[in-house]
Amino acid sequence: MANEQVIARITDMLEALLADKPEYFIVEIRIKPTNNVKVFVDADNGASIDKLVSLNRQLYPQLEAAGLFPDNDFSLEVSSPGLDEPLKNPRQFTKNVGRKVEVTLLDGSVKEGKLLAATDADLTLEETIGKKKEVIVTNINLSEIKHTKVCIVF
Repeated sequence: MANEQVIARITDMLEALLADKPEYFIVEIRIKPTNNVKVFVDADNGASIDKLVSLNRQLYPQLEAAGLFPDNDFSLEVSSPGLDEPLKNPRQFTKNVGRKVEVTLLDGSVKEGKLLAATDADLTLEETIGKKKEVIVTNINLSEIKHTKVCIVF
């Protein structure tokens, strides 16, 4: 079975497990060639470790029963995406409103600033430009973004 089909089946299983937890959402599912299944789940107010452990314990036997991997030779990791992972789901943008982000556009240019707002179609970024610290507000269509990362500020 192709990885896309396996990911679709796993997505269906996860959506069923998350049906009674509307604050949780799937960010990404990756399968490495070694059949290491990585499931990234987030929540509007942060994913708790207890919920992630519970999801892992519920999903693992479902994967075994589905027989998606030869001889059930697979490993499963369920976690929230770390700060080093780019934002992928529009709900992640909404969750990070007010934080400093770095946006790399498809043309290779980079914009950095405070995320003011986010919708399913675009985001609003407050940038501080130049020596005079001029503040400009930019709207960026999500389709123009290569990736966006949250900046760690100390």
